[in-house]
Amino acid sequence: MNTELKYELTTDAIAVDGKILYRIKALRAFGRIKEGTFGGYIEKEANLSHKGNAWVYGNAKVYGDAWVYGDARVSGDSRVHGNAWVSGDAEVYGNATVSGDALIYGDARVYGASPILGGSK
Repeated sequence: MNTELKYELTTDAIAVDGKILYRIKALRAFGRIKEGTFGGYIEKEANLSHKGNAWVYGNAKVYGDAWVYGDARVSGDSRVHGNAWVSGDAEVYGNATVSGDALIYGDARVYGASPILGGSK
């Protein structure tokens, strides 16, 4: 096994907005995650970095060209999609939606049911 990889896509899949998302499973321990822990759903490996402690938890969903990296966390029933990036120690949780070209970073916390839309004119 490549020790650089921290998770794999499982066969547990769901359809969201016309895309197929796969539940992730940790291949090794890192940060707060133990080896074998199941996470949330992502469309492809490009949605979640194998570096750092970033993780998608529970029923959270990350898809499209969205990217979660650094030590960021996406959890609850939240969604990150479009071209949105979540990084640093940022956290998206609850029923939050982050989409478009939104950038959530640093120690930012996004939660509740309000959408965060990036790239608004």
